[in-house]
Amino acid sequence: MTVKTMETQQVVELLEKVAGLNQTGGNDRVKTIIHRLMHDIFQIVEDLDVTPEEFWSAVYYINDLGKNGEAALLAPGLGMDHYLDIRMDAADEQAGLAGGTPRTIEGPLYVAGAPLSEGFARMDDGTQDGETMIIIGQVTDQHGQPVADAIVDIWHADLKGAYSYFDPSQSEYNLRRRIKTDAEGRYAAQSIIPSGYGCPPEGSTQALLNLLGRHGNRPAHIHYFVSKAGYKHLTTQINLAGDEYTYDDFAFATREELVVDAVRVEDAAAAEQYGLNKPFTQVEFNIQLVSTDKADLQSRHERQRALES
Repeated sequence: MTVKTMETQQVVELLEKVAGLNQTGGNDRVKTIIHRLMHDIFQIVEDLDVTPEEFWSAVYYINDLGKNGEAALLAPGLGMDHYLDIRMDAADEQAGLAGGTPRTIEGPLYVAGAPLSEGFARMDDGTQDGETMIIIGQVTDQHGQPVADAIVDIWHADLKGAYSYFDPSQSEYNLRRRIKTDAEGRYAAQSIIPSGYGCPPEGSTQALLNLLGRHGNRPAHIHYFVSKAGYKHLTTQINLAGDEYTYDDFAFATREELVVDAVRVEDAAAAEQYGLNKPFTQVEFNIQLVSTDKADLQSRHERQRALES
């Protein structure tokens, strides 16, 4: 179809009315965004000759997406979360705040209020017979000086690729802890090696990925928030090296600096230091924070998070 309507007065006026630009009430920022959004959707319909059948299929897909509660899963799968990171990285560069440990996406499965420990925490509840993992690391500033009393907030999936709170079979705050660094900026945690996981196979996200010829899998990974007053808040995660999807993450969260080796430790004396009597796997992740006096950069951005008031 070669019909072109976007420049007609009829469509121009329709878009203004849709966005409430002809009304005095409402929110100007929302009006501007909706006007641009609907203009671009109309333009897609025109440029790609979207049929009514295709249009209504998309509408009902959005209905299903909402019923499945998968909008926050689809967003990273379509690169939206990673794009926001790209923009924030560019803003940091422009403001002279680049450097430190790279950020990467938060994901939708954080739960606020995990137990707080000093220096060391046991993260797993002992109900799953997984490989014991010891996570160690040091938090420093951009000059390599230790950052004491930083809060290292860690969460990850279990052996099934499921997260506590969202998986009611797990105990409260299983595999979720906050750890305050010691005088040398060090933290440590005992847990189990997490599993990677995929999107629900019958869900809305995977349905779209199938149409794109893409998989919906994530590698084994561990999430972090790291914060202290006077430093830029860090949202990041590490991928464990060797996973099939380490460099093929459907959520685009992998960054080279955030791929960490999981090292098998057979030494009995090393195990004894952590109260263990068997081999374990050690993961070391050192974190560098960037100082800033900008209060808005010292805390995580606002979004809907479980149990966060």
